[in-house]
Formats: sequence, C-alpha cells, structure tokens
Amino acid sequence: MLSALARAATRRPLTVMLLWGLFLLLGFGLGTGVFARLSDNVPEVPGTESESAAQYLNRVDPTGESITGVISGTTVSDPVLRAEVERAVADVREVAGVAAVPDPYTTPGLTAEDGRALIVPVRLESGLDDDAEKRTLDAAADRIREIDAPDVRVSGGPLLGSQIAERAQEDVKNAELVSLPVVLVLLLVVFGGLRTALLPLIVAVSGIAGAFLALFAFSGVTDISVYAIQLTTMLGLGLAVDYALLLLVRFREERRHTEDAVEAVHRTVAAAGRTVLFSGLTVAVSLTGLLVFPSVFLRSMGLAVAAVVVIDMLAALTLLPALLTRFGGRIPPAKAPKGGEEGRFFARVARFADRRKAAVLAVVVPALLVLAVPVAGMSIAVGDARQLPTDTEARQLHDTVSAHFPPGTGVSPVTVVVRPGTDPATADRIRALSPNAETRGLPGGTTVIEIPPPGASDGEEATALVERVREARGDEPVEVTGTAARLVDFREMLAERGPWAALTVLAGIFLLLFAFTGSVLLPLRTIATTLLSLGAALGVVVWVFQDGHLAGLLGAEGLGALSLTAPPLIVAIAFGLAMDYELFILARMREARQHTGDDREAVVTGLRRSGRVVTCAALLLAVVFAAFMTGGFSPILQIGLGLTLAVLIDATVVRMLLVPATMAVLGRRAWWAPAPLRRVHDRFGLREEAEEAPRPPRVPTGV
Repeated sequence: MLSALARAATRRPLTVMLLWGLFLLLGFGLGTGVFARLSDNVPEVPGTESESAAQYLNRVDPTGESITGVISGTTVSDPVLRAEVERAVADVREVAGVAAVPDPYTTPGLTAEDGRALIVPVRLESGLDDDAEKRTLDAAADRIREIDAPDVRVSGGPLLGSQIAERAQEDVKNAELVSLPVVLVLLLVVFGGLRTALLPLIVAVSGIAGAFLALFAFSGVTDISVYAIQLTTMLGLGLAVDYALLLLVRFREERRHTEDAVEAVHRTVAAAGRTVLFSGLTVAVSLTGLLVFPSVFLRSMGLAVAAVVVIDMLAALTLLPALLTRFGGRIPPAKAPKGGEEGRFFARVARFADRRKAAVLAVVVPALLVLAVPVAGMSIAVGDARQLPTDTEARQLHDTVSAHFPPGTGVSPVTVVVRPGTDPATADRIRALSPNAETRGLPGGTTVIEIPPPGASDGEEATALVERVREARGDEPVEVTGTAARLVDFREMLAERGPWAALTVLAGIFLLLFAFTGSVLLPLRTIATTLLSLGAALGVVVWVFQDGHLAGLLGAEGLGALSLTAPPLIVAIAFGLAMDYELFILARMREARQHTGDDREAVVTGLRRSGRVVTCAALLLAVVFAAFMTGGFSPILQIGLGLTLAVLIDATVVRMLLVPATMAVLGRRAWWAPAPLRRVHDRFGLREEAEEAPRPPRVPTGV
C-alpha cells in the first residue's frame, strides 16, 4: 500500500497537489461552517436518568431555556434608571418566544442588598426551533444591553454556549497566529533552509483544513463540542508537523545515498512512511477508547480527533511525497555529522542509561510516581463561568453576581420531576430536604420541585443532595435532573465504562506494537512506561488547576476540580502521542537490530538516530499546545498543559532514560515472542522493503 501511494505521488505530483488544494479550499470554506454548529452540552449522557428527565421536561414544560441580564455600577434605585429598566423589561416581554420576565424591582432576590446591582432573568418558551430561539435570544439580549448603565452584561443558557463558541473561534485564530511563526522559526533552525522548513507547514495547514472539514461532516450527524475546535486544530497542526518532520529528516538522509529525488522519496516512504502509518494508527486506536462511552461528547471527540489524525497521516504519505518529487531536488542532503557519528549526545545518554540501569530506574520511576500522586485525589466537575477568561461577558456577569449577591444566587437548582401516581409523602420527604425548595405544577399532573443546593451547582453539596433525593424517593416514579444530577450520572458512566475503554485501547495498542516489533514484551514495556509519564502529567494538572498551585501564572485559578472533559481527553490523546514517539524510536532500533544483530548496540543506535527527531518533534508539538493555552479558557488550559507535559516528559525522561534502561534490563528478551506468535508475525507482521541484511538469530522460545 505504501509503495502504491509513493508511486502515485511521484508519478502524478501535480494531480496530488491539486486534489489537496481543493481539499484545503473545502476545509477553510465549507468546513469553517462548523463554528455555527457547536454545542456546550458536554455532560449529557443518553439513557441516564438525568437526561431522560430533561427530555421529558422539554416536552411538557411550557417554559424553556433562560438567560440572565445584570445591571450594575450605579445605584439601581435611581428613578431614571428604574424607568429605563422597566421599559426594557416590558419590551422584552413582547419579544416573540419569551415566556416570562419577572419585575426585578418587586421580585425578591433580584435586587442586591447594597443597591448597586440588579438581575433581569428572561425565560424563553419551550419547543422553539434553533432559528427561532436564536432570534429570540438576540432580540432579548440586545434590548437589555441598550439600558443606559455603567455595566450591563447578558449571558447564561444558550447565550453562554454561543459566547464560548465565539471565544473558541477567536482563540483558534490567535493560537495559529502565534504558533505558525514560532514553528517556522524552529523548523528553520532544524533544517537550515526556508524551502525545507515550509514543507511541514504546508502539510500542517492541510491538517487544519481537514480538522474543520471532519468536524463539519460530523456535525451533521451528532453534536460537536465547543472544545473540539481548539483540540482538533491543535492536534491537526502538531501531528502534521511531527509526521512531516520525520519524513523530511529521513529524506535528507536518503539524499546522501542517491542524487535521484524520486528514488529518495520511494526509500523514505518505504522506511519512515511505515512508521508514520503505524504512528497514525496507534494514535487513532488510542482514541477508540472514547467510543466505548455512551456520552455523545466523548464519542464525537473520539471520532473527530481520530479523523484528523488519519487526515494528517494521509497528507504526510501523499502530499509531502508529491511536494518532494517536485521540489526535493533542491533540498540538500543532510550534512555528515562531525566526528563521523550523528547523535553523539543521545548515544551517550543511551549508553549511560544502559550502564546505570538500576540507578536510572531507582530515580526516574519514583520521581514520576511522586508527580502522579495528586491523581489519587482528582475530582471532576461541569464547571461554571469561572472557567472563562476575565474579559468575557459571561465571566464578568458571574463575578458581578458573586460580588453583589449572597452565595448561591443564580446557582442551577437540583430539579426533581415527580410523575403522576407518586405517593404525596414521598414528595413531602423530598421538599423537606431544603427549606428553600420551590414547587410548581406542569400539565398532566406532573410536579417539579426545584431545590437550590448550597455552594456551586456541581459542588460536593449539590451532588450529595442528588444522592439524598434519589435515596428518599424509593421506588416511586421520581427522576432527578439538573447540573448536579448530570455530573453524578457522568461520573457513574466513567466508572462503569472506563475499564472497558482502557481494555479496548490497551488491546489495540498491544496488537499494533506486536505487528510492528514481533515482540510481546516490548508492547508491555511500552505501555508501562507510557502510563508513568501520563500519570505524572495528569498529576501536575490536578496540582495546578484543582488545587490552585501556580495556576495564576497561566491566567487561571484553582477551581477545586478539573473540567470533566479534561481527564478522558488528556489520557486518550497523550497515550496516543506517547506511542507516536515510541514508534519513532523502535523503528530505528528494529532497523539497526536487523542490520547488526546486536541487541544492545541496536538500542544505542536507535536513540542516536531518532533522538534528534523525537526531541524536535516534541518541542514543536509543545509549542503548538502552549500557543493554544494563551486563550485562557480553563478546560483548554488543562488539556493543553496536560498534553504539553505528557509530550515533553515522554520524549525526554521516558524515551531517553527509561527506554534504554528497561531495554538493558530485558536484554535479548525484549524482542521475544512465543513460537506460535512468532510464526504469525513472520507471516502477517511489518516488513521493510529495503531489508538487505540477514536477520539476527532468533531468541529461543523458552527465554
């Protein structure tokens, strides 16, 4: 297959480039339409009690979503301002699709005790389609913003989602403006020429276009999260540069041996192209674990990111060879290393780890475990407007309410749906859980009890309240929904499906690594060392964003919990990226072992030849992730920091120290497989087309 792709790219390079050009236009033309289709309904899990109750309310409740306006910065009892607010309230009530707007001056709790802030809640009718809801929201919000006061903010409900989507779009643009020039400068340093440095960026831009187009396609069949834009663009850019870097370095090496650029392309794709193929597959397989979860958010993220990985892989294996066929003759071969040996630094590190394997393991493993300790206390939450940067309207509204109103104001209640036929005593027990419980009736005899939780909407008190309500209802037809209930159900979903997701990913990774190496011990060793680096990175994220240590340096604050989106995405993506670098190194080790038959020297040679590529790739990917952390949106900051640390720890400490140390411990056993599996690999496993040297003696099956 790879040979066919290489031949197609070299025989018809202009055609290949034209097709990718059309793909790029589609991505940045049609694909950017996904920005209008983003959803912030992250915690929804189909089939759960909270989702069932929410859908029932959507059908029978005459009122729907709500938004909130806050007027502050002056004395709100001023007669002129009061008259203007009352006119605005009257106008908003007349907007088509608005169900109710209470008088903020006569409704208890809507005027701050200090007299300098006022809340204007707007409840929409239920059953509005998307277009009608948008028209209603825009008209109501615009009218409230026309109030002449020092500070007027409107957010909440569907407006919050659209404001986050707008911020995501802005952050993507800013991150690209920051990361692309920095990546170009680093590529110039690596390759020493503008022509060569531009090629990875061309592949990267194609990857970004593919990210947009893939998300747009998926948005037609499922909800796409607001987080998807930043995450898929981040990976689309980073992985494309990684794959292009690997191929370009190999191409320049092959140019030492042949002046024919087309021949060099074929040899590059035959060797490094296989590594790119397996790397892309391992990253995609790592994301299949997200498909095990019933959460629409996790499934859509898994599909979207996996699609972007495949697009990057295809761009590297088709577009880049076509570009090299046309322009590769002008790219100089890699310079011969001074002293006759390339990668001497990495060779010295590998030999040190080999000689001092016990010391390396005794220092590195405990250090990574210490960094991973905070994971034991990790907590997840839906989050509130504090996750947003301080210059966003939603965050400013939240801060204004917090400054002028008692704790709990504006907190989403625990919503209890009491169906007809429920024992009245059960409803009384539920109402008795809080003196602030409010009851309202719905058509058909259903009763809704809304209980404001102490603290945050998704805090420990709120989730404990959900558990108490579910315990108090017994077997009665009572359902609980709301933010806290969704969080409880989401946590249960993770706990129930998490082991199956892990088993799916680990089994897939094991099979791919076995196909790549022919060993059963190398996949196990790789998984163990990867889990160490992953645990360390996630532990630092918990320490920073949950516990609040050094969070201010990143423009964030400790929130007491991570965003429920961060841990599963960090684990899935970082695991795949770690496999990426592992394959870069294993490919060179395997190649050296096939040519020399020396297991020990193959480890040194593998790191010597791949260390520079892995280090440069990790640095470039870290730059991309860091650029996306400039937006200030806490979930993206958490994911960005987690992935940055995972990449850097894995590409340095793990791959440069732990890998050679563990390989030294295993010795020749590292490449061992039982005889039946060895025969399977001999028949179906990876083969190099350019394999010229005799294979080393097989390790006895009893070792």
